[in-house]
Amino acid sequence: MEIQETIINKVAQSGLITIDLADHAPKAPIEIYDIKDNLFHGLILKEKDFREFIKNHDWTQYKDKHIGIICSTDAIVPTWAYMLLATKLENIALSIHFGDEDYVRKVLFDHALATFDYSQYVDQRIVIKGCGDIPVPESAFVTFTAKLSKVAKSIMYGEPCSTVPVFKRKS
Repeated sequence: MEIQETIINKVAQSGLITIDLADHAPKAPIEIYDIKDNLFHGLILKEKDFREFIKNHDWTQYKDKHIGIICSTDAIVPTWAYMLLATKLENIALSIHFGDEDYVRKVLFDHALATFDYSQYVDQRIVIKGCGDIPVPESAFVTFTAKLSKVAKSIMYGEPCSTVPVFKRKS
């Protein structure tokens, strides 16, 4: 007697659409410029020395990167110092931000999600993928879910085989 079983992919038949927010992550690298290396004795910024550094530094290493400018020490850095760095990086870097890598990633995700076409998911059942190799800030999940809830029929979090319900439109 021969037994033939047909395996049915219920996930594929469910009509769920999986969205991976990591697909909207910045493609170019994020690099942090720490102004602490320009401080005299790690405490103060000397304008003359800083301007000389700005003039002679090889800025090409920041080409096609997203740059975050920080000061990781507990020093008082005048605002004009950050402004000078921004003017020097403007024509080289893809984008310039004041903040660490997490902040830069958040800003880049915010921009990507602000230009996202949510209308393609009208009345759809959506699963927002939760795990991956590319870090996605929680703020991106919040922003995406808030905007998607205006159009989607339902939103779940996780993987199609194991989801957590997040939103369901009441008919």
